[in-house]
Parts: sequence; C-alpha cells; structure tokens
Amino acid sequence: MTRFVFVTGGVVSSLGKGIASASLAAILESRGLKVTLIKLDPYINVDPGTMSPFQHGEVFVTDDGAETDLDLGHYERFVTTRMGKVNNFTTGKIYQSVLEKERRGDYLGKTVQVIPHVTNEIQEFIKRGARYGEPGAVDVAIVEIGGTVGDIESLPFLEAARQMSLRMGANQTAFVHLTYVPWIAAAGELKTKPTQHTVQKLREIGISADALLCRADRKIPDDERSKISLFTNVPEWGVISMWDVNTIYKVPRMLHEQGLDGLICDKLRLNTPPANLKRWDELVYETEHPQGEVTIAMVGKYVELSDSYKSLNEALRHAGMKNHVRVKIDYLDSESLEAGNVQQLAKYDAVLVPGGFGKRGIEGKIQAARFARENHLPYLGICLGMQVATIEYARHVANLQDANSTEFEPQTPNPVIALITEWHGSDGTVNKRDENSDLGGTMRLGAQASDVAKGTLAHKIYGDVVNERHRHRYEANVNYLDQLRKAGLVISALTQREHLTEIVELPQDVHPWFMGVQFHPEFKSTPWDGHPLFNAFVKAAVDHQGAGNKLKAVA
Repeated sequence: MTRFVFVTGGVVSSLGKGIASASLAAILESRGLKVTLIKLDPYINVDPGTMSPFQHGEVFVTDDGAETDLDLGHYERFVTTRMGKVNNFTTGKIYQSVLEKERRGDYLGKTVQVIPHVTNEIQEFIKRGARYGEPGAVDVAIVEIGGTVGDIESLPFLEAARQMSLRMGANQTAFVHLTYVPWIAAAGELKTKPTQHTVQKLREIGISADALLCRADRKIPDDERSKISLFTNVPEWGVISMWDVNTIYKVPRMLHEQGLDGLICDKLRLNTPPANLKRWDELVYETEHPQGEVTIAMVGKYVELSDSYKSLNEALRHAGMKNHVRVKIDYLDSESLEAGNVQQLAKYDAVLVPGGFGKRGIEGKIQAARFARENHLPYLGICLGMQVATIEYARHVANLQDANSTEFEPQTPNPVIALITEWHGSDGTVNKRDENSDLGGTMRLGAQASDVAKGTLAHKIYGDVVNERHRHRYEANVNYLDQLRKAGLVISALTQREHLTEIVELPQDVHPWFMGVQFHPEFKSTPWDGHPLFNAFVKAAVDHQGAGNKLKAVA
C-alpha cells in the first residue's frame, strides 16, 4: 500500500521545498521504489495559468495539458515518473469541486464546512494523485504543501495531512519540515530561534516532524543541530543541514549522506536496497568540469525574475552538459532593445527568444530575430519567439510591411499570426474559443504530434514526427503560409490534425542555424539526456564561437 511523505515549510518561502522534495524522491527511486510527487498550492486560483510570471514564476505544462506549478518541472527532472493533472491542485480547485458537489446535492442537505468536507476533498485529491488502492499505485507519494506553516491559506491542507496520518495509522506517513537557520553577520552566528518557532507552530496544528531540513548559507555545526533537536523534539539524526551549493544536482547526495532516505524508509517500514547515486555523481562531475563556455542572449520581458524561465534555463544547462560546455545566460529586457542598440547582440554566441503573452516588448523581440537572421547568429524562438520570427520575416523579406499578430494589433491588415478558434486537445476532444472566451484553460495545451518535413534541420533533430507540449492561444495564420514559403521561409513541421505551423526555419545554405518552434521543448528536458533541440542549439552556439575564433585568427 502507498505510503505518504508530507513536506512542509516554515519561516519564509522560497527555501527550496520543491528541490528538497524532488531530491528525496530521487534518492528513494534510486533504492528501487516507485515514487510520485504531488504539489498542493494554497492560493485560490484554480490553476496558475492566468497568473503573471512575476507573481509565481513559470507555468509548467504536462503531457495531459495541465497548467501547473513550476515545482512539477523539478519533479520531472529528478525522477522518471511523469506528472499530470492529478499531481498539482490548489485551494481554488478544491473549493470548486466541493461547491459543484454541493450544487448537485451530494452532501444530502448537510451544512458544508471546512472540516470535514474540504479536508476530506483534499485527502481524496491526494489519494487520486498517488493512485492509492489502484493497480499501478506508487510505493511512496511525496506531498509538498505550498506556503509556510502559520499562513491562513495553508491550514486546510495541513489539517488534511494530520487527518490522513491519524486515519492511516503508524508507519504509513512521515513528515519532513523545511526551515530556515539564518546567519546574523553582526552577531557572527547562526540563529536557531526561527526554526524553534516554526516547529512549535507545526506542533500546535497537531503535526510532529520526523525530520527537519535546515536551510542555511553554510553547513550547520553539530552544536546548533543538537540545540535544534533539543528544542524541537526531533532526534538529532533527523536534524539535517541543507546549505547553499553551486548546483541543485548536489542536493540528493547531500541528503543521502546525512541519512534522510534511511530515516524515511525506517519510519515507513520500507525494506529496500541501498541507494545508488552514481549517476548523480557523474552529473555533478560534468557540471563542474566543462571544456568551454558559450554565452546565450535570452531576449524576454520577464527577465527580472529568473524563475519565469526556470525550465528553459535548466534545458540550456542540460544541453551544455551534453556538449561539455558551460552555458552562460545573459537576460536582455526586450522592452529596451531597439534598432539603435540591437548591435549589442553581436557579442553573443546565440540568441534565444522565449514565450510570453501581451504586446509589451514585442518590437524588441522582432529586432532580435531580425539581427540574428541578418547576421547569421544562431537563433531559437520558442512559442512567441517563433511567432515574432515569422512576423519579422513577413515584414522584411516577404514585403508584408504591416504584418503583425492580432494579439498585438487586432486590426492589422496582414495578420500572419492570429487566434485559433478550434483545435483538438491532447485527449482528442474538440475545443472552441473566441476573443471573448475566458483566459483560463482556453489555450492549446499539452502534448501533440506533428509531421516533420524531410531534408530540414528539424528532421535532423527530431526525425519524422515531433511530439511536444504546448501552451499558447495564437497560431501562424494558414492563409499566409504559401506567401511565406515563396519568400524562402521553411515550414518544417505541421500538426497532424489541423495542419497548423509547428516549426519554421531558414534553409541551412542561407543561415547556419535559425529555427522557431510553436511548442515548449524545455518541459521535456532532463539532466540525463538533455533535449535534442536544445542540444543542437547549444552545439550551433559552440560552432558559431569556433567560426568566430577562426575568423579572428585569420585576421
């Protein structure tokens, strides 16, 4: 029967519960256990799909089309289990489900309350995510509860976890609490008082932690660990230091060497082989011993918060490891990029324009695409980055000077990018929308297959078929494809159902490496294999750098 590990956080947010949860899952998986992870988010949004990246970081998309928290990206990069709609839910989703049941009369006239109706619903969602009691159920489900202990918003989730622990009995659940031990420079010491208070708050709720993960900027000495143990009623071997490291891929080894996986297996009465972390050690070695470095300009409009492009950053780093180079990313605000200063891109080895929504910063992205095209600089456009490359090509090569997207200029005379009103979902269902539809859940979402034209750069990378995840509302207008083709743009992949544009590129005798994709390949990148598209893009950056060095040597 499935066991559950609840991961909670205290003191402050952004301590790394997602990385800690994913790392614990990775160690347990290395012991031969089948593991999944579930993220509980306390905000009232039904999902993060309509939230600004500045508010919540990137939205991670699963194969089945769920718009989820970015921590699910960490989960998929650390374990082999793929996430889906059942692996992430919010307060809004819970209340939506409870109210639908109330309207149907499922509660038989009872007064609907937080306890037991909301907390019972949370437990049902958790069990559904673990496939509890079903064929194919996992051995361990790690449940990460968002927010910090003491927040009003997360109280129903914590109460539901407490009830599950009580109902399931001893050795079926475990609690791991992530906390903060700050270094006070003026005093010259680490302070344990915040940890004492957050554990006290957790115990008031009725939950006793089995392990404390103590975040700090340095390794916590044994004296402080002993003090934390004494004041929190957690055995000293359960007080685990989590200090800052230069790569997140060191965290599984860090937790294992302090015995976290052994502690959890003992608590849950799981008899497993020892953990085998050889591949993690090899991964860390690769990150720390690059044979070179390339610098990529990422031209976006959410550059103030790196979490806005979390999966993209990781995908580039993964591709760097496959090419044995360190990838340095310079974030350029597309709002500040214009014809007068676009020349600054010349110093980079490649240009990447990521996805996004809205008109702000679009002209800067178009300038970036034009500069990369005209100066033979490797270019990768993702989602909106593909669309701006199409607009740029239409304006400056296909002589459609007023070309634009109806997202930015609804009355544009040449809408080379336009709203798609009907499409098939990842489950095959037909979806429809118009400009008045709700924003939430109305995009083309999830994995979809496309046919790739032979003889193209895309075919070298993907083969005959590409199957990638999507998250967008606007598409390349099919009415302009022939005109763009005649002007030299290669449409190298079309969806199998609607024949919508998935990949555009330039012929390789015209440009060494120029491609735009409508999907989000970064969601499928892993540190073990990278992703074929990013591997090829970083290789192009390496080749461009090498060509530049040769030219300098000849000069």
